[in-house]
Amino acid sequence: MIGYILRRLAQAILVVLVVTIIVFILLHQLPGGAARAILGPRATALQVAQFNAANGYDQPLFVQYFRQLGEWFSGNFGFSVKLNQSVSSLLVQRLPKTVVLSLLSLLLTVIVAIPLGIYQAVRRNRSFDYVATGFSFIFYAAPTFFIGIIMIEVFSQNLGWFPPEAPQSNGVGPIFEQFDAMILPIVTLALLSIAGFSRYMRSSVLDNVDQDYVRTARAKGASPTRVLYHHVLRNALIPIITLLGLSLPALFAGALVTESIFNFPGMGLLFWQAAQSSDYPVELGVVIITAFATVAGNLLADVSLAIIDPRVKL
Repeated sequence: MIGYILRRLAQAILVVLVVTIIVFILLHQLPGGAARAILGPRATALQVAQFNAANGYDQPLFVQYFRQLGEWFSGNFGFSVKLNQSVSSLLVQRLPKTVVLSLLSLLLTVIVAIPLGIYQAVRRNRSFDYVATGFSFIFYAAPTFFIGIIMIEVFSQNLGWFPPEAPQSNGVGPIFEQFDAMILPIVTLALLSIAGFSRYMRSSVLDNVDQDYVRTARAKGASPTRVLYHHVLRNALIPIITLLGLSLPALFAGALVTESIFNFPGMGLLFWQAAQSSDYPVELGVVIITAFATVAGNLLADVSLAIIDPRVKL
């Protein structure tokens, strides 16, 4: 078990290094170079030269890479000239909000999708299964912005149940103090995941109910409930755990759109605003943090999979 975790940790570190190399290459592919992209098109040649000398962009590429790598790992992601603030401070302000939004939507996804998938498998090819499958296909195919707009139109404008805008105050505290304003963003972000997770859960349960170990448990006199929850569920959850680790990039992509629709001041909205204003340091900082989070999520999913499924240790 320890050896498996160490191997996966080494692979995760290698993936992170590859990501930093790709980001570093993209940084040097910006039009006019990093200095021109950060200072803007009106910067003079003297200002560009001074910026390159001050930030080490006039040194050999391998020297620049290791210097940049050290700054990234120390938490220095550069400075946003357009916002007149360091990228690190912006991420510290915005990242916790996106983490809370993503975790709450992921929690809602697990609470709804797993029982829904199990019930669909138990009641397969019946009316409820067909209806749930139809709604799953609709929500899975619908764009996030479309669902968000419908949510605002129905539950905010027409019914007046929830505010159309997420909490605007700084910090994570207002999220829970004004939790009614978080309902629509959380549900919007979760609906797409619920549609996909429930389908995977249904298929996984159906794949396991026909296995030999299930027939053996039934032959020994185990009740249907015990067979389902004691034998089938643990094995059926294996692909779901993998999906949880792989869902982080999709969650961030959904959070980017969701935060923009509900004006939620998280990392997704920060990235959207940076893209509109060509604020490259902010964009690169968000990309690096997202890549780190994705690798960490995959590592956590692999370790959890090894704990649940002993065959992985082999």
